[in-house]
Amino acid sequence: MTQPSTPEPARHALSASDARRIARYAAEADAWRWLHPVQQGMLHRRGWLKMLAPRAVGGAEWPLPDVVRLEEAVARVDGSTAWTLTLCAGAGWFAGFMAPGLARGILATRRVCLAGSGAPTGYADLEGDGYRIDGLWDYASGAPMATHFTFNAVLRQEGAVLLDAQGKPRIQAFVVPAKLVDVESTWRSMGLRATASDAYRVSAQWVPFEYAFDIDPARATAPGPLYRFPFLAFAYVTLAANLAGMAQHFVDLATDCIARRRNRFADGGGALIEAPQVAAVLASACALLGDARTRVYATLDAAWEAAREGAVDGSQAAALEAASMAWVAAGRAAVDSLFPYCGLGAVREDAEINRVWRDFHTASQHSLLMPQP
Repeated sequence: MTQPSTPEPARHALSASDARRIARYAAEADAWRWLHPVQQGMLHRRGWLKMLAPRAVGGAEWPLPDVVRLEEAVARVDGSTAWTLTLCAGAGWFAGFMAPGLARGILATRRVCLAGSGAPTGYADLEGDGYRIDGLWDYASGAPMATHFTFNAVLRQEGAVLLDAQGKPRIQAFVVPAKLVDVESTWRSMGLRATASDAYRVSAQWVPFEYAFDIDPARATAPGPLYRFPFLAFAYVTLAANLAGMAQHFVDLATDCIARRRNRFADGGGALIEAPQVAAVLASACALLGDARTRVYATLDAAWEAAREGAVDGSQAAALEAASMAWVAAGRAAVDSLFPYCGLGAVREDAEINRVWRDFHTASQHSLLMPQP
């Protein structure tokens, strides 16, 4: 197995020993369809699930560029571990928009983990000093170990949907403890199997007003630059880092596969990797990924400096979103162009390269990462 190289050092870089531990249990977790206990334990021990939560309420509040680099590095080792980390730590970022007392209590929970879904597939009815929540939400990565769940719900009053100033249904974000949630085992994907991205249901449960929060820099309850960072740009770059890490892992493994294969079209049967066309495809894949990666981190680092100094403007946010999507596109091009040269060994379900291929193509179906038609 080719060990993925680690990206340039960051203050919170993935260590070689942690990478080996994650990799050691990746196949077993994929077959089991949930992260191995060693992988779960690492997420907790390293404090990664709290890395985006405010320091003032018990989080680590890492700089966003460090977070993205770590997520990319983990994705180069195992897609399911990285995806679970990214989605659950991302839900932890919402603590910067919650009432501080509530956020402090959540983060003090033993082995705290927040999971959730962004689709507004439930309702919140105003009732007394709170809301009556009812709904079903899909795709909560990390659901089996979640201590709390976040979700969006449509607001109603006396059965009527409340509308905003534009006449659209009002959507409200919530956090609830896991004891109010029923997890339903629905995740049957071909890839990212070990994320256990199951559905969850909240059945007519009442929660107080403080369980609602707004994901808006103007409504942040924590003062740091993390909570001034635009949500969509944050989401694009963290998801793109996962896709790019998986793509680079695939390229590393594909290079080994192709190097072992013979070129049946060449006189004397030389190595397939020496065929000019194949060498050109491999070089192009590496160059596309490398160039896109450089652009993303340059754009991200500049946007982070802007956030530290005050705020990220619309053009910077748009540039980061565009760079992130270009990184994803480079990953798609790299994986799809190299796969035909990898041979039947790459379609074995128990092969590492096949798991990486499945993880990549599953992650790429996230609605935010859909190519513009």
